[in-house]
Amino acid sequence: MPGRLCCFPKDPLEDVETWSESVDKVLGCKAGQIAFREFLKSEYSEENILFWLACEEYKKIKTVPEMISSANRIYSEFVQTEAPRQINIDCGTRENITKNISQPTLTSFDTAQKLVYSLMARDCYPRFLKSDIYQGLLRRNDSSPFMFFYKYP
Repeated sequence: MPGRLCCFPKDPLEDVETWSESVDKVLGCKAGQIAFREFLKSEYSEENILFWLACEEYKKIKTVPEMISSANRIYSEFVQTEAPRQINIDCGTRENITKNISQPTLTSFDTAQKLVYSLMARDCYPRFLKSDIYQGLLRRNDSSPFMFFYKYP
């Protein structure tokens, strides 16, 4: 199947036009996540989508040891003060997560995830729709190679 990747059952950019409907359409498909991540990287705010994706995976965890390990990783990478990819959340939310990180639950990051989602939807998503990345994907020819920036996270 020329123009398709083996890991996708259909052209991963088939739905690119629908991404303009909502940020949920972008976040709801792998190709959209990749394109949005590249855009956020260009704006030096890639931590937002990485945190949001980490939270989505975190909510699927089935075992307590895995939950504790993953919660600590998310906390140290995104939430704690001076984290390498510190997200922009209010101090009350950060303090609440810090206070409860020793006994995490599947909802430990929900408030922070909602704040980051709102930030992406309100501020980043409208700029993404006007970006060269999204506009280029809309204009692509069927013969052009798949996304110049495609790579697994």
